[in-house]
Amino acid sequence: MRLGWVLAVVGTVQFTVALDGSVANVALPAMRDALGFDDSALQWVINAYGLAFGGFLLLGGRFADLYGRRRVLVAGSALFGVASLVGGLAQEAVHLVVARAAQGLAAAALAPCALTILNTTFPPGVRRARALATWSACAAGGGAAGVLVGGLLTEFLSWRWVLLINVPIMAFPVLAARFVPREPAGTGGRRLDVVGAVLATSGLVVFALAVARTDQHGWLSAATVGAFAVAAVLLVGFVGYEARIARHPLVRWGILARRPVAGANLVMLLLCSGQYASFYFLSLHVQQIQHRGAAVAGLVFLPFSAGFAVSARLASRLVGRLGPRVLVGAGALVGAAGLLWFGLITPDGAYPVEILVPSLLASVGIGVCYVPLAAAATGDVPAEDAGLAAGLLNSSSQIGGSLGLAALVTVSTACATGLVERGEETRTAVDAGYARGLSVAGCLLVVAALCSLVLPGRRPTQVPAEVASEATEPPGAEPRQASEVS
Repeated sequence: MRLGWVLAVVGTVQFTVALDGSVANVALPAMRDALGFDDSALQWVINAYGLAFGGFLLLGGRFADLYGRRRVLVAGSALFGVASLVGGLAQEAVHLVVARAAQGLAAAALAPCALTILNTTFPPGVRRARALATWSACAAGGGAAGVLVGGLLTEFLSWRWVLLINVPIMAFPVLAARFVPREPAGTGGRRLDVVGAVLATSGLVVFALAVARTDQHGWLSAATVGAFAVAAVLLVGFVGYEARIARHPLVRWGILARRPVAGANLVMLLLCSGQYASFYFLSLHVQQIQHRGAAVAGLVFLPFSAGFAVSARLASRLVGRLGPRVLVGAGALVGAAGLLWFGLITPDGAYPVEILVPSLLASVGIGVCYVPLAAAATGDVPAEDAGLAAGLLNSSSQIGGSLGLAALVTVSTACATGLVERGEETRTAVDAGYARGLSVAGCLLVVAALCSLVLPGRRPTQVPAEVASEATEPPGAEPRQASEVS
């Protein structure tokens, strides 16, 4: 009975974090209309979550070791619920962005904590394997359900409910945490590297802000150059602090000297840069340009989620036979074809031709990549570094998606602005901007395919069960979680 309650608790946490990521994409147009976001600021509804999550994920993996799994589970769930409440009641755009960042911070603590609870509570063997399968299904189900649930809530209630729905859901792990076995806190013997996490996250946020604001300040303006300089100082400071000062660094840089690890993280950065942007632009295209309701937008994304889930399962069977290099290279090219096809969208285009077919291409191509990337990033590292390698890969997905979205929104806005200045009708110009962003996203996946050449070739590769499970999450489910991070 206790094991059932534990599985229900960690499954709820995983489902909610996945649900929240995909829900937000469908609700973006309604959020913009209600709170007055401009085109460049709207992306921060997504980026605030992704950057906070990715920047603090490695740090979050230490919380449970130092403060106790049950305590971190309760605190993280409570913070996630409160942040969702604040976001759902937001009256200003900045309030919503801050709430989303707080959600990302809570998720960074919850994700590795929930998986650690599962791995330490269920005994090795059949029970743990079944628990991991259920945990993975919750991740996939949350991401797939999010696009539909988000559309229905936005259409028939309000965009606020895509956040408020988290409040009663997250109350469950808070109340049911008493079924999670208590363990002594502080058994990890390490301290939190807060300075490293703050330097890394601050540098990434300033960099993304600099890119996002180039539609208002030129690339060579004092404001832009100054922001890039600040970002560089923060990120260089992070590298120096981790390498020379930190007693318990977030990142041991030696792990990136391994070519498969570095290559897998680079490919993941590029892959997610294109993937996240595709959801952003397509949601706006369907609702703002074609004037479809949010519920219809949710249905539009279901083939994407379905194709992703099927192809990820297929890849888990093929990775040992074909190797990461072949699967990732082929998958990235197929995904690129889908995104480049999306780049042909028109304001009055037909759904089957302009959205359905490229959705299937993009989802199958991108979905094939995640399991072999997990295998390449973790297959040859020492056992004591497996958690770190998985955490790095998942951080790369969040950070790549956020930075890529910032850059592609800038490209889209510049394209639309130029067309309007030349006399193009606004609706057509804005949609052309979305198409340009999607085309550049496809080009990023072509570069990812080229970078896949550094990945290992054909050979049997064991993928940790936790990592393989995470790799099957559908796109739009922002948090593909880290396994136990050391």
